[in-house]
Order: sequence, then structure tokens, then C-alpha cells
Amino acid sequence: MARLGEQIAAMPIHWDRKGNLRVLMVTSRDTGRWVMPKGWEMDGKKPWHAAEIEALEEAGAKGYISQEEIGSYRYPKVLESGEILPCRVRVFPMIVEKLQRDWKERKQRRRKWFSPKSAAKRVDEEELSELLLSLCRKPRKQPVIQELLRAS
Repeated sequence: MARLGEQIAAMPIHWDRKGNLRVLMVTSRDTGRWVMPKGWEMDGKKPWHAAEIEALEEAGAKGYISQEEIGSYRYPKVLESGEILPCRVRVFPMIVEKLQRDWKERKQRRRKWFSPKSAAKRVDEEELSELLLSLCRKPRKQPVIQELLRAS
């Protein structure tokens, strides 16, 4: 039976001065393509807490993260051995309060804010693209984001 890798990701978001939703993306270390800050689940940490740590390490983003996932997507992870491991990534939205100037992986990655539509065009994973596009229409009406806005 094939193994399935379980990963978590943060979807760092904020509203700009004009009230438009923006999504923070980072470049991957190997290919330089645009991705969500993500990683493996961490022992002893809740999935959303692990996603929050990834957002801080990979993007220097701090804020309020949801305990509810907004969705998930699958992608083929190429391991160091060259083996391909199918992975499922659970995505937790996070309202960014602050971007640090100095963060752990700043020399290995770039970060940039995109509109959800623009972010959707830049990712390779179709399910992630669909998830990002779902934010184009009334993102504040999505139950997970409504809950996050109330909590923040």
C-alpha cells in the first residue's frame, strides 16, 4: 500500500488599505516556485500550531491562525532519495499582524503579497489554486475566516 505524507500549511492573509484581501506566498527552496509556507506535522504540536511555526520560519509572518482548516490539497513531494511521496496538505488560514524583517529562512526564500487570483495562477497544484480562487468572492463570508476575524 502506498504511503501518504501528511503536511500542514499556513495561508497567511491580510486586507490591504483598499480593503482587498492579499495572500502571502513564499518561494520554495529547491525550484523557486511560489508556495504556501508548509511542512510536516510536528510531534506534540497541534496541526495549526505547526502551520503557525512554518509561517514564522519560512515567511517571517506572525498573527492569528485558525484551528479549523480552510481546505486541503494534494501534491507529489519529491524526497531527497528521488522517491515521490504523495502528500496531503491541510491548510490553516492565518491573519497576519506583523511581518518580521529578520526571519529564519529569509536568505533561502522570497516572500510576496498577491491577490488570491494572482496567487492561484502561480501555484502548480490545482486543488490549491481552487482553494485560493474560492477567496476571490466574499472571503469574509467564509465561516473559517469569519471565526478567525472574530478571534483576532
